[in-house]
Amino acid sequence: MDASGTASSGTASSETARQAPGGAEPAAAAAPARGRGRRQGYATGDARRARILNIALQEFGENGYRGTSLARIAERAELTQAGLLHHFRSKQELLTAVLDLRDSMDAERLDLSNLPDGGEPALRALVALVEHNARKPGIVQLFTVLTGEAVTTDHPAHAWARERYRALSTSITTALRHGAASGELRADLDPEACARQVIAMMDGLQLQWLLDPEQMDMAAVFRTYIEGLLGQIRA
Repeated sequence: MDASGTASSGTASSETARQAPGGAEPAAAAAPARGRGRRQGYATGDARRARILNIALQEFGENGYRGTSLARIAERAELTQAGLLHHFRSKQELLTAVLDLRDSMDAERLDLSNLPDGGEPALRALVALVEHNARKPGIVQLFTVLTGEAVTTDHPAHAWARERYRALSTSITTALRHGAASGELRADLDPEACARQVIAMMDGLQLQWLLDPEQMDMAAVFRTYIEGLLGQIRA
């Protein structure tokens, strides 16, 4: 009985050993397939997230933050609202992501917090930015609508808008101050006041252009303004 048991155990072990390689092959083959599936899932998720952001950018630009609904964004993205919230947990989180996207688009063209040094290079960089923005009405509209709404302190974009203006004003002021210190610009120039005027001109032209684009050449008017300003402030 013991011999029979030993033999039986040996046979079972032998069969298990023979079967193991064959049984392992499907598992080994499945591992790369699972890896490919995960990568495809990540790519699909990234594409869906990008689609949501582009739709949200349009909706926020057309309707503002308060006038935009997650249900409408989800419908346009062909998702349920629960599916949308899987990617962005709230409307405020979606707005933050949209503003980050807008800033990254700006940064690809010009880092507004780090303009070229010197008065004239910085101002001419702003002219180039306005010319670029004239080809991107959706981005300009998003900025104009949201900053208009964000004057109220309870608006989710209030801090973003305030810090953006502070950074831009500081950057232009610094460039103009360096221009005055180097002798490029007049020594009696008030860099901060001049920076505020330039920003006000940019914003005012953007608003007029959005309201009546056929009657307003935003880039040409701003270019003429900067040429006149440089004529006044050069040393």
